[in-house]
Amino acid sequence: MNRRANQLFYFGRAAARGLRGSPVTTAVAVITIGMALVLVGAFQLLLRNMEELLDEFSEDLQVTAYLDDSVSDDERRHLVSVIRTVEGVEEVRSVSKSEALARFRAGVGAGSGLLEGLDENPLPASLEIQLVSERRSPEGMRVVVESIRGLPGIADLASGQDWVAGYLRAIAIVRGVGIGLSVILAIAALLIITNNIRLAVVARRDELDILWLVGGSRAFMNTPFLVEGFLQGAIGGVVAVALLYAVFLAILPGFEVAFELVLGGEPRFFSAGEALTLIGQGAALGLLGSAAAVGGSARS
Repeated sequence: MNRRANQLFYFGRAAARGLRGSPVTTAVAVITIGMALVLVGAFQLLLRNMEELLDEFSEDLQVTAYLDDSVSDDERRHLVSVIRTVEGVEEVRSVSKSEALARFRAGVGAGSGLLEGLDENPLPASLEIQLVSERRSPEGMRVVVESIRGLPGIADLASGQDWVAGYLRAIAIVRGVGIGLSVILAIAALLIITNNIRLAVVARRDELDILWLVGGSRAFMNTPFLVEGFLQGAIGGVVAVALLYAVFLAILPGFEVAFELVLGGEPRFFSAGEALTLIGQGAALGLLGSAAAVGGSARS
């Protein structure tokens, strides 16, 4: 146990000494990882907010069937019973003309005074068709709409099918751009970390030769460099999270309305777990770059 603790202490001390011994190259590596993760994290943050909006919206997805004014109560009840048999339909709720008007008045508030001069209620009765959870998608809504289109008494149909399909395309574009950008930035960060660790290996060549002469294994000699790369990546991740949070707080007040239009509500920042994941991505980048460096040094 003491031997293992001594090894861990040596690895940590050697890695810390390496970071202190080359402050410029260490700073370059940390800043590179930090900037790369800021851009990647920004796309991840946007994507998470968009996906959460879609999840919230999908819970309320429904198809609305507007009825002809000539439909009688018996015909409306018959329509309800028929639509309930359609695959994917969970519930059907009938909304009368008076209830539709009451909803409209509540929704527009003071603007409802515009309706006072009308002789009759212009809003149609409707049937609100709630879908089962697995059918709350553009394809699921399309199937339901096609199944009930043309039924006697239905004047028009409305659903969020087109909006959801367009929003899914927007999410796919953001995800694709984010993945492409992540790959490019990850390669750039890996190259810088690899070169940084290689310089550290060259700078400590004498120390490594002594360790080799006294019986030190290749793994024992390489571990401090792996720890060094891991720390550089983790620090870069912390820098990225801090910068993202600062930018998030700075721009949120000025663009709150725009965010609400795009995201449907006030955006949220990363949770603690998501922030740790971003830091972990930086640490993984640093570890991978240092592994490539010591592997190349071992072959040379």
